[in-house]
Amino acid sequence: MGPGSERAPRSALLDLLRFAAAGLIVLYHYRFDSPIKLDLFSPLFDRGYLATDFFLILSGYVLGRAYGRQIALGKVSDEQFLLRRVMRVWPAHVVMLVAFAAVIGAAEMAGRAPHNAAQVQWRDWPAQLALIQAWGLHRGEGWNVPTWTLSALIVCYAGFPTLWRRTLGDWPAASLLVIGVSVLAGADLVSEALYGQGVFDLPSNLGVMRALPLFVFGALVARASEAGWPLRRWAPWQAIAAFAGFCVLQATGKFDLPSMALLGLMIGAAGEIPARGQAKLAWQAAKVSFALYITHIFVATLWFNFIHAVDARFNPPAWEQWSLWGMAFPAALIAAVVFERWADRPLQAGVAALLRPRPGRYPALAPNGSGRRH
Repeated sequence: MGPGSERAPRSALLDLLRFAAAGLIVLYHYRFDSPIKLDLFSPLFDRGYLATDFFLILSGYVLGRAYGRQIALGKVSDEQFLLRRVMRVWPAHVVMLVAFAAVIGAAEMAGRAPHNAAQVQWRDWPAQLALIQAWGLHRGEGWNVPTWTLSALIVCYAGFPTLWRRTLGDWPAASLLVIGVSVLAGADLVSEALYGQGVFDLPSNLGVMRALPLFVFGALVARASEAGWPLRRWAPWQAIAAFAGFCVLQATGKFDLPSMALLGLMIGAAGEIPARGQAKLAWQAAKVSFALYITHIFVATLWFNFIHAVDARFNPPAWEQWSLWGMAFPAALIAAVVFERWADRPLQAGVAALLRPRPGRYPALAPNGSGRRH
């Protein structure tokens, strides 16, 4: 599979970056309920979607590093791969969506409509439950908004084994990276022609079109890694340079396409930086990041409805409003830790038992192909 075939599939630095990106997504969503809209301070607060795009690129990269060899050697069927990936995200998603329904239903029965009532329309709930809301079949975003990415990733998962097999061979790393950036550019041109806006600005109901090129780019970055890029001794400098370039772009304007390219290069370089004693902490942060991603809107629904009720009744001074708003972030983190420990972890143990291999079947995969969960 090339000179990089023995490289480790997991990176502590990427795990920490994943957690940081999850935190930025929380800030991006919570900014709407701040006492003063954060977008007024800087347009950077309006670009938290870049953290979501980082996740999508990272998903393609991580799956390539974790599953690529087993797919190339035919040790796992396409069907089993897809089933494993769906079962990694769907049970936790169902738990959260049922919790949403219980809270909203109870509030409506008590005659207290949530302040974001337009977002939680019952007609949108079945599509979210089935995780098909990003397939272009309906228009509603509502309920647990960030899970549009999970919906879109199911389509990406279905195509990943074919993509990986098609790119096997003696491809130069530079060619793979150029192809990946070209996929992003091509998707952006198609989106402009069809919808009059860039692919990275598409609404969540068109999430598959937005996610697929980013996921493919991430997988091709992983293939470039299998081809020997980057050299490990240069990886820290390349990661720093890519991150610095990304920051410069964000400080000077909205440059989505080059920003995505730099995020992909940063992921590929960071994936080659060895852990230095923080691997366990980083892995715990990565596990919590998934829980934080799918629980923070539920926490916001509870917390900000409470804040709106307080504001309406007591009209507190600005410093109290900011304090109450700021408390949403530790509340979201605590909820994520609790959910990961007492919901997601038991659910995944049950999934592992359910999907344990039978004689004559393909061997079971750990959820990330390396004995650890992604």
